[in-house]
Amino acid sequence: MRSHYCGEVTEKLLDQEVTLCGWANRRRDHGGVIFIDLRDREGLVQVVFDPDRAEVFQTAESVRNEYVLRVTGRVRLRPQGTANAELTTGNIEILGLDLEVLNASETPPFQLDDADVHDDIRLRYRYIDLRRDVMQARMRMRTQVTRYIRNFLDENNFWDIETPMLTRATPEGARDYLVPSRTYQGSFFALPQSPQLFKQLLMMSGMDRYYQIVRCFRDEDLRADRQPEFTQVDIETTFMDEDAVMNIMEEMIRGLFKAVLHVDLPNPFPRMDHSEAMLRFGSDKPDLRIPLELVDLADVMKDVEFKVFSGPANDPEGRIVVLRLPKGAELSRKDIDNYTDHVARYGAKGLAWIKVNDVAAGREGLQSPIVKFLPDEVIAAIIEKTSTQSGDILFFGAGETSVVNESMGALRVKLGMDNGMIDAGWRPLWVVNFPMFEKNSEGQWTALHHPFTAPSVTSIEEFKANPGKALSRAYDMVLNGTEAGGGSERIYKMDMQNAVFEILGITQEEADEKFGFLLTALKYGCPPHAGLAFGLDRLVMLMSGATSIRDVMAFPKTQTAACLLTSAPAEVSEKQLRELNLKLRKVEPAATRA
Repeated sequence: MRSHYCGEVTEKLLDQEVTLCGWANRRRDHGGVIFIDLRDREGLVQVVFDPDRAEVFQTAESVRNEYVLRVTGRVRLRPQGTANAELTTGNIEILGLDLEVLNASETPPFQLDDADVHDDIRLRYRYIDLRRDVMQARMRMRTQVTRYIRNFLDENNFWDIETPMLTRATPEGARDYLVPSRTYQGSFFALPQSPQLFKQLLMMSGMDRYYQIVRCFRDEDLRADRQPEFTQVDIETTFMDEDAVMNIMEEMIRGLFKAVLHVDLPNPFPRMDHSEAMLRFGSDKPDLRIPLELVDLADVMKDVEFKVFSGPANDPEGRIVVLRLPKGAELSRKDIDNYTDHVARYGAKGLAWIKVNDVAAGREGLQSPIVKFLPDEVIAAIIEKTSTQSGDILFFGAGETSVVNESMGALRVKLGMDNGMIDAGWRPLWVVNFPMFEKNSEGQWTALHHPFTAPSVTSIEEFKANPGKALSRAYDMVLNGTEAGGGSERIYKMDMQNAVFEILGITQEEADEKFGFLLTALKYGCPPHAGLAFGLDRLVMLMSGATSIRDVMAFPKTQTAACLLTSAPAEVSEKQLRELNLKLRKVEPAATRA
């Protein structure tokens, strides 16, 4: 139906006749001459209709925004002084010779150039939202990213292999989406949270190098970088250790950024131990563009009378840190209160602070309600450890280690963003040497990643004797403070797998019930294997500059896991429920419960 895309028409086609199809982006009537900006996915071109072609001109007069048009015309230069340097087609226009309205449009619920449209409206009319230039650019980038990744992995001898979507529920950290079986009454499939177990089975099957760009499902609380269904670049290899896997994946990401963004990432990516990341930044995915760092004060605060500080300093499970904001003494009390509210979201009970108005004046140059609790030598030590200057402000976090890390790590990022302290560019990082286990609220060991991650130790006796000190052979790739991907070497020997299950309190019966098919496979010549998975949506979000993965997905869900476009989830018929042998239990609305 067309000879060219709208955005492809340039001076190279001068005096040629072209046929274009697209949407009317805008129609303008300038003193008897009608201009229509015609738009398709490749761009926009200006079409001019003169009144000397009466029938065509009359049709052009009827056109409104978002009408679907087919235009035939002759390419000519725009009159002098009317070129538009912002368009690739800005030096030319089309003299309209024929115009066909392929379909009319009602007035859209929002204009495509309106930047202030509520997300609910955008999602309900997503097919209109996706017509916007910014959304078209993001979908184009997503295509470029997936194309490059496929080509790279194909060239490096990875096989693209699909794994099942209907499988059994296995504990992987989030709730499963369950699918009732009609043929096995009372039994359920689960949608995969990831292809983790199947890709390990593929390695045991001799596939050697596998990848899959795969949909995953997790019924969990949502936020900007989470969706109930998301896309993962899933990768697994045999006979490669963690260094080899990281090196080839790093090569892929460097090539991807060069091909799509024309950006040179460092070679090699820096690596940082998990313990160092938590110590300096309070996060296992630190944003290295922000120059602020946490400074530990346990040695300084152990003997102070102020129990809020000395308590955590003397508690093996506690931590006290200080965060210096250069020139932060200019912050108002309202600003400080807002930051106090911010850390409270992460469990902090408060946010102590000291404004350093004149560092040379010692105690007299400080402004804070907590200064009276700190001896001169402690104040001097804090100033020295933080290299504080006049005009700075110091923020303190004290309490349980996990709460301090999370709250002060979040404050570090918030301060960096609010005060323009984020350096330009990209700061990739590998975080390595994660703890193998962490304790839950009930004091039981849980796997920091998953129970198939290999520990760094080879001695099972040593491993069992001190699981809290065991490190894993896991690795996360972090890009500008966001975890873009992560993986590990896997356990491939039965005795080590059983040791991990024992530490986690998983009995042999439980293990057989949940993972029996994998454990059986371990008995039949399982090779060493390792892999990782990238969050494709997160990767494209970062590369495109979007703030939510919803903006790089064609049809995302809301933050309550609903699809406003299709009104899903929805009720099903009684007949369907009977076929599945299911009966709904009536639940009173929350407002009527007491």
